[in-house]
Amino acid sequence: QLVESGGGSVQAGGSLRLSCVASGLTFDTVDKGWYRQTPKNECIRVSSIGTDGDTWYDDSVKGRFTISQDNAKNTVYLQMNNVKPEDTAVYYCVVVVNGARGQGTQVTVS
Repeated sequence: QLVESGGGSVQAGGSLRLSCVASGLTFDTVDKGWYRQTPKNECIRVSSIGTDGDTWYDDSVKGRFTISQDNAKNTVYLQMNNVKPEDTAVYYCVVVVNGARGQGTQVTVS
């Protein structure tokens, strides 16, 4: 089970940190990603982190978002800085290998 948190409403230029806690799964054994579903219903991979710690970012968030993980807490984070209105979406934590995801957390940037 994956549980995301940390979403909310923020003004453009602000910051948020999303968290995703896993249970029933050892997070450091799988690749993880953050995806977002936009108001236009587009589902886009925002960032991912591999078991080796390698990270990937969509061009739209490079330099603004940072993905990280805390294996001791079985948690992956997405630090979102300098957010923009186009970052408004529901953000999901996803296990890349099987697509398992949480319930999502809403981020609204005005």
